[in-house]
Amino acid sequence: MSLVVKLNTGSTIDEGRLAKGGDKLTEDYTMECAVCTVSPEDFAALGRPEKVSVSTKEGKRRVSVYAREDGSVPPGQVFMPRAIWANVVVDPETFSTGSPLYKGSPVLIEPSEEEVLSAAEISKMMLRRG
Repeated sequence: MSLVVKLNTGSTIDEGRLAKGGDKLTEDYTMECAVCTVSPEDFAALGRPEKVSVSTKEGKRRVSVYAREDGSVPPGQVFMPRAIWANVVVDPETFSTGSPLYKGSPVLIEPSEEEVLSAAEISKMMLRRG
């Protein structure tokens, strides 16, 4: 089962605390930021997975993250903290504004058995892709 949803990203209190504290390479940062928060309806439709793969609709960029259910997220939308995991799938086009679209980008989500990579591993992966 897979769903096409709108990706919204943004800062969270703990993401900001960890990032500003220089803790981007810690397990705490991974557990806070390598997350996709899904509505209860969409989470049930996906089979309540522990992890999901989030990819661009055309499948060019993809990342596996932990799945979380949260009733504050509307069906058809997901939320990811604005960190390196979300940056993998956020369209880099800025439309001359200097800032990519961190809200409302269409993505495909589906259950995943893949390992959730650390921030350091994601960085290495992105460098290899060039």
